[in-house]
Amino acid sequence: MDVLRVLLVTMGRITTFKSYQIVLLLAAAMAVVAFYYFGSENQNFSSTTKRIKETQASHNTNREDADLSLDIRPGHAESRMGAKEDWEEKPIGIKQFHALMMFTKVDKSLNLQNKFQVAMRSLAKHGRFLEDEMLVLHFVSDAGSQKLGEMMLHGLLLEASFQYQVVFHNVDSLTEKLFPIVEAMQKHFSAGSGAYYSDAIFFLSVAMHRIMPAGELALTRIIQLDLDLKFRSNIRDLFQEFNHFPPKAVIGIAREMQPVYRHTFWQYRKENPKARVGDPPPEGLPGFNSGVMLLNLDAMRRSTLYNQLLEPERVAQLAEKYHFRGHLGDQDFFTMIGMEHEELFYPLACGWNRQLCTWWRDHGYGDVFQLYYHCDGPVHIYHGNCNSPIPDD
Repeated sequence: MDVLRVLLVTMGRITTFKSYQIVLLLAAAMAVVAFYYFGSENQNFSSTTKRIKETQASHNTNREDADLSLDIRPGHAESRMGAKEDWEEKPIGIKQFHALMMFTKVDKSLNLQNKFQVAMRSLAKHGRFLEDEMLVLHFVSDAGSQKLGEMMLHGLLLEASFQYQVVFHNVDSLTEKLFPIVEAMQKHFSAGSGAYYSDAIFFLSVAMHRIMPAGELALTRIIQLDLDLKFRSNIRDLFQEFNHFPPKAVIGIAREMQPVYRHTFWQYRKENPKARVGDPPPEGLPGFNSGVMLLNLDAMRRSTLYNQLLEPERVAQLAEKYHFRGHLGDQDFFTMIGMEHEELFYPLACGWNRQLCTWWRDHGYGDVFQLYYHCDGPVHIYHGNCNSPIPDD
């Protein structure tokens, strides 16, 4: 045995060393023997390697998406803020999936912080991406909320088994770009009585294709998400819904699951009793909910019709036709133009935005509420709108 041979040779040379050198040589030789022959399993190199492999194999076996299990690797967060489009800087060969959340005033609200924790932990728990893919998380934020988000995200995404990047966008910079585009429409879809500068950010999805860069390195697709969500499925599967858009569709969005717009369009419905406007699915047009939106920015840029609908004259014309006065920002705008141009929208299955709010059931619409609220099929994302509790499962 090689180790014993080393020990014997060492002992054979004892007479040529001083006493303290003899002791050191004997100790070193015995340590080598002990490592190979008497070491515990926790200290043995071979057994440790075996344990790591067994743990990894078990981890892969227990993944929900077996087809992706061998291609997943941990990610690292990078926090950036400003006008520069840093998400375009990526390793060669990495495919990016972009998702965006509004993240303002979170530092001043424990309620928003709790919602953020639920959303991020559930996203990390269920998210699965291939080895050559990366999820880019965009947050539109103020300085105080960004600082808090940077501290929270590392722990919240600890379970993430995929590569990710975090980008913070300054809310003031984006508002400055948005305001000239959406100023005229704000009076129709804002809670206030006028076109408030600060309200412009609630129309980000409406004009994102205009403020994000175009050209060779353009951001082509992005998913915009509310903060009060809980994921029960892989967010990567939601991105696959882009592939089902019909030719003229520019936005994927789920239907509103309360009779909100039955109420909002009451005058138009009274004047047009045979119209589908505000009626429940599947035949009616109940309007949209903006908690989960798939924005095909390329299609939005190319669509002549969609860009014409952003013009102040067209907005005013439709608002007058439908006697529309809303307060929900982009959701109201999409709902109104959807009554006129269904072809611009790809209806997401209700399970991708399973809204939990029941406010309208107790405010005059209990007799028809279930026609809107009913949702068949699996729930992929819970939406705790109007501060509704989200199930623990």
